[in-house]
Amino acid sequence: MRSAIFAVALPLLVLLSGCATIIKGTTQSVSLKTAPVDGAQCELRNSEGTWFITTPGSVTVHKTKNDLIVTCMKSGYQDATATIASKFNGVTAGNILVGGLIGITVDAASGANFGYDELTEIPLIPVDRPVGPDATDALPNDGPNRPTS
Repeated sequence: MRSAIFAVALPLLVLLSGCATIIKGTTQSVSLKTAPVDGAQCELRNSEGTWFITTPGSVTVHKTKNDLIVTCMKSGYQDATATIASKFNGVTAGNILVGGLIGITVDAASGANFGYDELTEIPLIPVDRPVGPDATDALPNDGPNRPTS
């Protein structure tokens, strides 16, 4: 009787061991917007691969404990780089009760116990716009308030 219960329970535990892997999967859709313009070419990169999209858009990436590094480019705008942090997925906590060490190991190895923000907005700055503490774009270039040298 004991061996029959063990024979049924062991495969069930193995199937449930990667709880986050089964429930959340090892991939995720990530969407990007670039303000104030659309049509930027963006590269997303983590330890599992590299993906490309045109904004606004979405791409399916492989999840991992490593952050996603995003670089966006558009003619007339400065290149922009952003980091989308990898966040711990609480579904993995269920493995302590159901799958134990095997489940936690499966989720960690597959990246399923991590995830990214679903939408990230990356600001693009025009090339001709002054940037930094010396920028005087708030002042008009002519008229009575014109800066003098």
